[in-house]
Amino acid sequence: MTSPALVAFDLDDTLAPSKGAISPRIADLLLALLRRVDVAIISGGNEEQFRSQVIAQLVDADPADLARLHLLPTCGTRYLRYDGTRFTAAYAHDLTDDEKSAALTALREEAERLSLWEPEPWGEILEDRGSQITFSALGQKAPRDAKHDWDPSGAKRLALRDAVAARLPGLEVRAGGSTSIDITRAGIDKAYGMLQLVEHTGIPLAAMLFYGDRLDEGGNDYPVLALGVPSVAVDGWEDTADKLDALLPTL
Repeated sequence: MTSPALVAFDLDDTLAPSKGAISPRIADLLLALLRRVDVAIISGGNEEQFRSQVIAQLVDADPADLARLHLLPTCGTRYLRYDGTRFTAAYAHDLTDDEKSAALTALREEAERLSLWEPEPWGEILEDRGSQITFSALGQKAPRDAKHDWDPSGAKRLALRDAVAARLPGLEVRAGGSTSIDITRAGIDKAYGMLQLVEHTGIPLAAMLFYGDRLDEGGNDYPVLALGVPSVAVDGWEDTADKLDALLPTL
């Protein structure tokens, strides 16, 4: 492809360790990108994670930099833009109270039935993210090694996803990260978020470049690849940083 007009990223295990802040190296690389092209970050993480993991780390960014940054928490069910003072929601597709209750109940009951409810998790297993309900099998603060070891084949997540989806026909139920299940309004995944970027920026998909650690079929980044967005597979934030070092001189 020719030089992209927008570079997009997954967050956890692509720009940062899971639930961790981006490193100073990644912050510097993002700022270098923002001075050349638009930058988007799309993840299943909630808005608070985006603010702590990313925004709070961009201490050297000026308003012109931040104006080119597009943040899409909860797989694009929210879209945050800088208004000159702070990041505010351009839109938010929140679930209703009834939808949230049904999702939370289905996740707990089916996880218990399948013996996938962890009795001693690292943090909360269920989280209401407003526009998304998330199940984290080992808890929100589980260490990366434990998460990667929990379900290497993906069979546990797929079994839970299928069981929960059968109970929630009006909602989208997806296997998210290595231990998670995400529930949103029907038809919303990372492909939806990327299409929202097209609508709000006018930049076509072919002029975007996406970096993600789960581009394999069934991974939560795969919908972006399936949509036709040029994509680069990475293995952790250090790999992303190395690939950005190679990309920047071409922009």
